[in-house]
Amino acid sequence: MTSEPIRLGVAGLGRAFVLMLPTFRADTRLRLTAAAAPRAASRTAFRGEFGGTTHADVGALCADPQVEAIYVATPHQMHADHVVAAAEAGKHVLVDKPLAVSLEDGARMVAACDRAGVHLIVGPSHSFDAPVQLARQIIASGEFGSLRMIQALNYTDFLYRPRRAEELRTDQGGGILFSQAVHQIDMVRLLAGGLGQRVSAMTGAWDAARPTEGAYSALLQFENGVFATLTYSGYAHFDSDIWMGNVGELGHDKDPAAYGTARRALSGADPASEATLKARRTYGGGESPAPPQHHEHFGPVIVACDRADLRLTPDGVEINGGTSRGFRAAPLHAAPRASVVDALWQALRHGQPPVQTGAWGLASLEVCHAILTSAATGQIVDLTRQIAAPTQKEEP
Repeated sequence: MTSEPIRLGVAGLGRAFVLMLPTFRADTRLRLTAAAAPRAASRTAFRGEFGGTTHADVGALCADPQVEAIYVATPHQMHADHVVAAAEAGKHVLVDKPLAVSLEDGARMVAACDRAGVHLIVGPSHSFDAPVQLARQIIASGEFGSLRMIQALNYTDFLYRPRRAEELRTDQGGGILFSQAVHQIDMVRLLAGGLGQRVSAMTGAWDAARPTEGAYSALLQFENGVFATLTYSGYAHFDSDIWMGNVGELGHDKDPAAYGTARRALSGADPASEATLKARRTYGGGESPAPPQHHEHFGPVIVACDRADLRLTPDGVEINGGTSRGFRAAPLHAAPRASVVDALWQALRHGQPPVQTGAWGLASLEVCHAILTSAATGQIVDLTRQIAAPTQKEEP
């Protein structure tokens, strides 16, 4: 066991990496030693800020002897090949959600990491958020009786943010299911114990210019009798952040006057100009998020227990009992996604993996596919790849 910082390489310097920047800059348990990206501007920016070496391809990054673990932040459809390459090179892996696009690729990734004896962690997802973790602790304590029902919903402008062509193709991991539903699924599975049983769902694809799923609603039943409703719309009309105190998903205070920004920015944009807008959101493109004032969130989540309903907020958990209401704060960390680093640190330095392993990510991915299948067939879909979340006494 060592207390040395984890020597982390990064595969992909796009939007996912940008969203991790405040954490990488603030958490001293990580040292960014190398990166791979196709854009020279991103590689130059990385060397300028973090030093280390940069590579034009992920294979060279995997072979870099200075790298101990790799954060795979490449596009969804590339995750499988990049994770397998990292595992075969003996590197531990943190792969951005979703684990993969297809279940077959997800299973291949889990098997490759198992064979190599390396850790595979899937994140960040909103299941790492401090208010979600606090709610889980409250549920596990039994203070308010048994968990009975969960409702999660979110209305955003996701589909109208700048996109590459493949981000609007479901078979390439585009649309809301693989990018957004997986957040809700991860949160709900964590709170309910993990063992989903069956799914019934409908989806909506209502804009021919953005030809992929932009909305869904699902009923997810669990083996322990808990059930959850999950609803999401990314069509940039109602903004459910108004129900979160006008705090955006990344934890920043949000100006209500900015309503409609996403659709206005895309108005009249052709594919080339949309690609330019997308590039500005990548590392080296000019955008750099500031540290947030609150925890990240993924829209309203209500957890119904026997003796209280818990409402997750960007600052903690509101407890609505039979005759009184209270609030429990979740302290804010200097590194916004410190819990993701906690997971990596505990796995690599103490041999204690988090809940969000590759097998967990595969189970959440199964629910994404079950939503698509149920919507297409009108049938209830049974789940077969689910795993239980460890009880909190079993965790470090």
